[in-house]
Amino acid sequence: MAHVSGVHFLQIPGPTNVPERVLRAIDRATIDHRGPTFAKLSLEVQELIRPVFATRGPVVIYPSSGTGAWEAALVNTLSPGDRVLMAETGWFATLWSKLATRLGLVVEIIPGDWRHGADPDALAQHLSADTAHAIKAVAIVHNETSTGVTSRVGEVRAAIDRARHPALFLVDTISSLASIDYRHDEWGVDVTVGGSQKGLMLPPGLAFNAVSEKALAASKTSTMPRSYWAWDEIVAANRDGWFPYTPATNLLYGLREALHMLHEETLPAVWGLEILALDPREYSNTLTAIVVPTGVDADALRAQILERFDMSLGTGLGKLKAKVFRIGHLGSFNDLMLAGTLCGVQMGLVLAGVPHGDGVSPALEYLAAPAGAPALAAV
Repeated sequence: MAHVSGVHFLQIPGPTNVPERVLRAIDRATIDHRGPTFAKLSLEVQELIRPVFATRGPVVIYPSSGTGAWEAALVNTLSPGDRVLMAETGWFATLWSKLATRLGLVVEIIPGDWRHGADPDALAQHLSADTAHAIKAVAIVHNETSTGVTSRVGEVRAAIDRARHPALFLVDTISSLASIDYRHDEWGVDVTVGGSQKGLMLPPGLAFNAVSEKALAASKTSTMPRSYWAWDEIVAANRDGWFPYTPATNLLYGLREALHMLHEETLPAVWGLEILALDPREYSNTLTAIVVPTGVDADALRAQILERFDMSLGTGLGKLKAKVFRIGHLGSFNDLMLAGTLCGVQMGLVLAGVPHGDGVSPALEYLAAPAGAPALAAV
């Protein structure tokens, strides 16, 4: 491939761009993970990470991908043969259900069209019918990375309460953490699953479990085999700044810097093409999945944009393969980068002869509008 000047636009919904501050923090000599300098780093990271989950409880950090955090959430709280209720909201919700099945859990899936989030009413109906309380956990994906649909976690919690069901509530926030409003404690989530490579602006390699008191209690009676993923030793060691295994020291330096950046900033696309998510209440703030017209190959379009403009867009996954492309807008990202991304997509659509309405103009007008101006209507 010929040399291409300039900066490559990485606009997939994860891994995201890593800011220079974070790269510089990672780029330092490795330290003794049994020494006082590391203990200080570990305790500081633990203090900084809790507000991102909006929790006062422990946040377990693993050197792993988000899939490891899924497994940890399940093996620490459940026993072989336990029933888990899940909602089919996209590719990653499907993968989580497959993982649970491989672990020996019995998964009951509420089917979905991949264009809506988890349906609180459908979940409540299933739970109300479970009078024997055989369902031990409800597991949903907050922000489905394959579709750009965000489930309403607070409403799902209310549905569980409405059914008066004691099931644990497990939530995947891998592509929403630090990017979309999330409240572990307030929404009564028992285990929140997270990853480093998206809103936290880090390379892949760290995964998280935010854990409630109810989940910790469940871990004491769970009989699922576990060793590396076990919470008890990690939580105990973390109190003094240690880990029961060799931690990803340099990534923790990067995590500390990323958390400082998030706290400094504080935590308080409109296209003629069709957005995959159908319910405006479920539009994702971290990525947008765009449906291409019938007869258009989304992957061929992505390849053309990459070759001509050096910009990567996310592919469609599972049954959305070649039907959608995904724009990531999370992590180290600003309005000007978004404008460049949208212009790149529009130029690609023009080259491919794909109709695209008014193009980037409405989005640029919105981005240039004074703070507090009315938002554009979705089309």
